[in-house]
Amino acid sequence: MTTATMRYAPADAPDSVACLLERIRRGDAAAWDEIVRRYGKLVATTVRSFRLQEADALDAVQMTWLRLAENTHRIQFPERLGGWLATTARRECLHILRQAKPAPGLVDITPDTVADPAVGPEQHVIDADTVQTLRRLVAELPPRRQMLLRMLFTDHPRSYAEVARTAGIPPGGIGPTRARALRQLRDRLCEQELGLDIA
Repeated sequence: MTTATMRYAPADAPDSVACLLERIRRGDAAAWDEIVRRYGKLVATTVRSFRLQEADALDAVQMTWLRLAENTHRIQFPERLGGWLATTARRECLHILRQAKPAPGLVDITPDTVADPAVGPEQHVIDADTVQTLRRLVAELPPRRQMLLRMLFTDHPRSYAEVARTAGIPPGGIGPTRARALRQLRDRLCEQELGLDIA
């Protein structure tokens, strides 16, 4: 074998990460599949370490890959892609944990509110009016967002897999769609000057 021949890698040699990222930037789906194959377990393990609920963990994984898709042109050190993905996955998990505030106004969208005997009659009237207003505002949302909120924010929320099938939303799109729906609902509540914290 000549020296010139030895300079070239065999045809079946694995592509470098830099090469794969460049191919992804050119729209090569096979290169994306290879990156996911190489680093998928790392991303999943990083997310799993946060012990999120299944739906939130799925969102974190999907958002990590979305961040990579959005930033392939900004990766300065391709050889450190594993560290970049792990850091991004951790940030997505922390973001989800920070956003995981209870939404008291939404929990009772479908079932009737049970009266608390310790609360005075004036508060019962205010609570009933707030729930009625909230239901009306939810009914004004686009149909898909209505359906999503009604399935997720009940006493017996459905699994993301079931919600995805029923609402016709990919499982990875449920989290972002839910966030948009809550943001729209919060804006409408502010217009009504109810000031409920549903963020």
